[in-house]
Amino acid sequence: MRTIDLRLPRVVAALAFAVALAGCGSGVDSQLSGKSRFRTSAVSYAPTHAVKPSEALDHSRDFQIHGIDVSKYQGNIDWQAVANSDVQFAWIKATEGADHVDSKFRENWAGAKAAGVPRGAYHFVYWCRSWQEEMAWFKSNVPREADALPPVLDVEATPTSRTCKRTIYPEQAIPEMKLMLQEMERYYGKRPIIYTTVDFYEAILANGALTEYPIWVRSTKHRPHVRYGSRKWHFWQYQSDGAVPGIAGKVDRNVFHGSPKEWQTWLASN
Repeated sequence: MRTIDLRLPRVVAALAFAVALAGCGSGVDSQLSGKSRFRTSAVSYAPTHAVKPSEALDHSRDFQIHGIDVSKYQGNIDWQAVANSDVQFAWIKATEGADHVDSKFRENWAGAKAAGVPRGAYHFVYWCRSWQEEMAWFKSNVPREADALPPVLDVEATPTSRTCKRTIYPEQAIPEMKLMLQEMERYYGKRPIIYTTVDFYEAILANGALTEYPIWVRSTKHRPHVRYGSRKWHFWQYQSDGAVPGIAGKVDRNVFHGSPKEWQTWLASN
């Protein structure tokens, strides 16, 4: 049985910490601070080829449908200004673990809808609570709305956790993820999306796990195929320090993998 230990060597842990802070669950909350427990020989943080840092940003211009993901760390958002920009969708942090709700979730959820920005909610997995507890918490905080985007399961290494010292195995993580994804789909009636980072993907998902679910990938220096191989992606988080009207600070930027016509088709079917 292959073990994926969430404890990282010192240098790798620092890099993974940066990934976690800048990822979908950026600004990881209090339960996710401290030592990492994610280590695997499959994880490589060295670039596979020499590229300029802006490669991802440059290639993001190849796509026409752009969006953002937000949490309390974006502060008060003027959603009408966001709607008047090039932003065509938003992922909003809702919950984390089984006892934390993002303090701006309800405000952002209502504000995006009022401004006409298609939006969906995401849940950040905390690996030391049961999947039943986590899904019960998500369902109790995220309403079922026909016009919402599919829910997102955010799976990452938690290299700063003081409270979760669990050593994770792919043989455990994948079935737990599957159960959470199935429950999301059962309750919301939409096929959920997996959000992940390079380190977690390479350690847990790279062998073809859960390919029946759409995936949203993070890669701020490379096009997705460099780090995620042939895995088909639906959304790409290409920038963590973007600027968008209506948001005072930095914000994650994303693209949809498809044309405007394909985007409309995807919206209609989701």
